[in-house]
Amino acid sequence: MTQQTTQHKIDYIIVGQGICGTLLSYFLKREEKNILVVDEPKPYSASKVASGVINPITGRRLVRSWMIEDVMPFAANVYKQLEAELKTSFITQNNILDFHPTAQMQIAFDERLPQESAYLKEVQDNLQWQQFFNYEFGIGEINPCWLININQLLEKWRVLLQQENELFETKTAVDELINKYPTAIIIFCDGVDGINNSYFSKLPYAKNKGEALIVSIPGLPRNNIYKSGISIVPWKDDLWWVGSSYEWNFDDELPTESFRIKMENQLNQFLKIPFQIVDHIASVRPSNIERRPFVGIHPSHSNIGILNGMGTKGCSLAPYFANQLAQYLVHQKPIDPLADVCRFRKILSS
Repeated sequence: MTQQTTQHKIDYIIVGQGICGTLLSYFLKREEKNILVVDEPKPYSASKVASGVINPITGRRLVRSWMIEDVMPFAANVYKQLEAELKTSFITQNNILDFHPTAQMQIAFDERLPQESAYLKEVQDNLQWQQFFNYEFGIGEINPCWLININQLLEKWRVLLQQENELFETKTAVDELINKYPTAIIIFCDGVDGINNSYFSKLPYAKNKGEALIVSIPGLPRNNIYKSGISIVPWKDDLWWVGSSYEWNFDDELPTESFRIKMENQLNQFLKIPFQIVDHIASVRPSNIERRPFVGIHPSHSNIGILNGMGTKGCSLAPYFANQLAQYLVHQKPIDPLADVCRFRKILSS
């Protein structure tokens, strides 16, 4: 365990070292602020289980993700800067090949091409993928898409925090932090734990469970993400992430046998080449009803803040809004009103 010394003043305490806590600590350190990250290690947090895909197109209607024109190029630039700082590679451009599962989906894709030519492309040679996949209809491409090796990023950043004596690896009560560091501002980047956070429990959270299989697929080219009802995403150690489910009603956070059977059946139908399941992972995401993040300072507690509620878009949204929060904290620059937690001033103040 790395214990924080008390020889210098702490400006900001960040609770949680998922994707939000990592990026917020990065931006505050760039502003030369003294930080302390408090994080109890968990093997299967939402960040560690996420696929790491930044996809500009969402849903069956193939529409642009919220603010994607701003958040995607910003995120890609930030991850590349972090690569240089940490001397590690963890961002690659892996465009999505969308194998249309039905004729209707192919028609829908073709109809959207003229409106979304910035991100939707035709695949000219559909036959080149027949040695790997079973597919009856055409293939579309979503381009550009980025793939973030989140586990690599979190691990490398954690090492840096440890080396600079800025990490406290335990679960610590908020009152204890306030008593020990009375002048510090505490920012909660605590993921799904935020649902039970006494300061922010009234926010419209909606817990969402995701599951994925980790699969070995020797011979499958790793320069794309493959999608046909399921997504097959390059993962660490030459493995593949296969999923994901979006379950709103669930008993616990554990992997389920029903999901494993369903994914295995879909892989058998989609893949022509052999595969082997090597792991099955699951976690609960801190989604919310509005599908907009929670960013900013509590309206009734000037020393308490939040960066949370990214849902399934953490890799794209977290860099942009971590920077906005850092700029607000240090330079009083405004937070986007659609993300500012003060939009819930009434319920948080009651």
